[in-house]
Amino acid sequence: MSLLSAARAAACIAAVSLMLPQARAENLRDVTYLLPAPPSLPAFAPWMIAQQKGYYAQEGLKINFVVGKGGADVAKQVGAGNAPLGGGVGDTPIIVRPNGVPVKAVAVLGGASLMHLAINRAAAPGGIPDLKGKTIGAMSYADTTYYALLGMLRANGVAKSAVDIQASGPSVWQLFAEQKIPALASVPEWTVSAQEAGVKVELIPADRYFKSMAQAILASDETIRKEPELIRKFVKATLRGLADISRDPVAATADYVKAVPGYQGREKYVESVLRLYNATVYQGQPRLGAIDPDRVATLQAFYLNEGIISRAVPLNDLFTNDFVPAKQ
Repeated sequence: MSLLSAARAAACIAAVSLMLPQARAENLRDVTYLLPAPPSLPAFAPWMIAQQKGYYAQEGLKINFVVGKGGADVAKQVGAGNAPLGGGVGDTPIIVRPNGVPVKAVAVLGGASLMHLAINRAAAPGGIPDLKGKTIGAMSYADTTYYALLGMLRANGVAKSAVDIQASGPSVWQLFAEQKIPALASVPEWTVSAQEAGVKVELIPADRYFKSMAQAILASDETIRKEPELIRKFVKATLRGLADISRDPVAATADYVKAVPGYQGREKYVESVLRLYNATVYQGQPRLGAIDPDRVATLQAFYLNEGIISRAVPLNDLFTNDFVPAKQ
């Protein structure tokens, strides 16, 4: 059954269509893009800003954002042809491709890892080695932030068995913010929320020890073969939204709040999150959107060594930079 059927939608997903100028709307191509989580998360600011500022419309596209159940689910739906494009992280094809899911990353939004380790300085003043025997929060045991956490621990000589990793779903950040756990496999939204709650956070980027990847745009082999121009247009518009954030987070905050009015009155929070994305995720790309083959190869080797995947696949099956513009 299609993701877009009424029954499936009622059971599994929520659709979000952001406003487009009415004068252009009738001339635009409708395209479904699957998000791994609700679009109200500032993590999706590049996409929301691109929609708000008409970048997709300028490419002839009307994007309908539909919410899936995490990056792996999005990859499966895209691979099955239920949507032409979707989002995950750059690691996602490494995890799903060995299981026969025919998807590739066609752009990655940042040269660093989406994840960082947030540590409560008061509870673990010695940093990562001081976490032995303590609890670390994670969203789930099947999430890429969890795998990045394992890599960071191993790089610091801390065995998985030496800590208590507690997977508590999307609300896990609240345990950290309430100082019920001393550390969290975190993303910028969660860390800023904890800081607002008064936690003195030591932030350790995953890249310092384990080079996982940022958010990625995913496409199926079939879409890459049959609709290359669609992918090219979508990637170009999304990267324009990312470039806006990198260039001027204050102006980007205003645009984002227009796109997601629920953040009206919380502009300071949004700006702090976007600045943290700039500092820890979006930096480090000589060519905006391009995927680093060495990073992909190193990650695949880690996932294979840890038994997370059963076999390695050729790197060319995991990503392509063919749709990333030479300049932004």
